Amino acid sequence: MYLALKLVHILAAIVAVGTNVTYFFWLRQAKTPGAHATTALDGIKALDRWLANPAYVVLPVTGVIMVLISALEFSTFWVATAIVLFIVMGAFAGIFFAPALRRQVELARTDGGSDAYSAAARRTTVTGAATMVLVFAIVTLMVTKPN
Repeated sequence: MYLALKLVHILAAIVAVGTNVTYFFWLRQAKTPGAHATTALDGIKALDRWLANPAYVVLPVTGVIMVLISALEFSTFWVATAIVLFIVMGAFAGIFFAPALRRQVELARTDGGSDAYSAAARRTTVTGAATMVLVFAIVTLMVTKPN
């Protein structure tokens, strides 16, 4: 059972992180407003809704079950730290990245070439990068398992 859960956990991580990494390509395509930007931003929203976010839901479920059925403990440094970082990452993405992306989408549809759009695009990129730093820290903990 543990190995099956671990496989699902790793596949979910690949889907979640891999999808998120593509956002930097998409965001670069959406640097200036217009139809091209709207299409790219809609692509990010769809990828988030249908791939990344469901995979991010699978990760803690499989992770918690693996801890419960194995010799691991929630107090193990890398497990506890990864859980805290996951909560911080989810909160950060929900509080900063998602609203920044929504604002950029709104401006792409209504505001052609303004400073407001450029600021929104920068905010989306910066908050996305900060979110990914947290994600990579979690992946590093999961792979290296430092004690």
